[in-house]
Order: sequence, then C-alpha cells, then structure tokens
Amino acid sequence: MNSIDDILGTAQVPELARSIRERLGHRSIVLVGLMGAGKSTVGKKLASLVELPFFDADNEIEKVSTMTIPELFEAYGEAEFRDLERRVIARMLEEGPIVLATGGGAYMNEQTRGAIASEGISIWLNAELDVLMNRVVRKQNRPLLKSDNPRAVMERLMSERYPVYAQADLTILSREEKKEIIALEAMQAVSQHLDNKEFPR
Repeated sequence: MNSIDDILGTAQVPELARSIRERLGHRSIVLVGLMGAGKSTVGKKLASLVELPFFDADNEIEKVSTMTIPELFEAYGEAEFRDLERRVIARMLEEGPIVLATGGGAYMNEQTRGAIASEGISIWLNAELDVLMNRVVRKQNRPLLKSDNPRAVMERLMSERYPVYAQADLTILSREEKKEIIALEAMQAVSQHLDNKEFPR
C-alpha cells in the first residue's frame, strides 16, 4: 500500500471528500498533538484530499501579532501566548469548515477544547517519542525545547498532555509513513465518525 489510489482507488477519493464536506456542515477538522506529530504536514494533505482550506494556528498567531512564536514566548510568557492562541483558534473555528492544525499546547486549554468540541471534529496525531525527537531535533523554533535535555522535556510533555489529547474525537497513529497515507487514514476516520454520530444541523 504505497499510495492513496492503492487503498481507495482514484474515483473513490473525490466521492468520499464530497460526502465528508456535506456531512461536516460548518464544522472544521482540527488536528491536535505534540510538536513533531505532523499536524501541519498531514493537515495540508488532508485539506487537499477533502478539498477544504488549510490553516496553521501558529502561522495565524504570527500574522496577527507580527511576531514569531519564540518572540511571543520571550516577550509575554506562555500564559499570555496561550490566551492569544485561544482567541485566534476560536475566531478561526467560526469561519469553518476548514482543516486546522493547532499548536502542541492549544488543546490543553479547557476553553479551546470546548470550542473545538462545539465547532469541529478533533483528531489526535499520536506519535511515539523517537518519532517526535527525530522530527523536532532539526528545528530551532521550539521554545519549550530550549533545554540541555530536550528528550526529557518531550517525555514530560507526553506524560502531561497525552491523557488530555486522548479526549479528542479520533486518534491516528503518526509514524514514519507517507503523509498521504496518514491523511487518508484521517479522512476515513472522519467519515466513519460522521456515520456514527448525530450532529445538529
């Protein structure tokens, strides 16, 4: 199984996408998980498959603040950053349907979880420690990993956040696989979720 066509067949992807869009209504698909889980990468591909706009919450925060995420952490601290993050995500969910990749700490905010539950379908991209570390070690824009022992920081974040991420509607294993395959698994999971759950119109 090396491609989407191998799994579903070329004709089935647009039909599944149309069915998902019809049943989503105004709701958005929201990706949650730790840094390095692939939220932006998989989210872009998922949005392309489902034919919805893709947004990255961190990018939107940087646009409205005209500062980078590390600069915001440095200037205002994590608490102020989380409040701005909450407001930006709430505004974006009102503009749905979209596919939205959130920052690693966003889903830890109770108000943000409530907004996502009300206005979207949440997908936790669950990744093992080695997968996460292989991905984040190459990037310098991770304020929470500015430490002598980033692996220990990541382990702590996993222990704190994974029980909360597990409250998401759906869980997809993020692993060393093509992003197209992970995105298709997410697409199929969303379709099944919509089959099994009654949403108000």
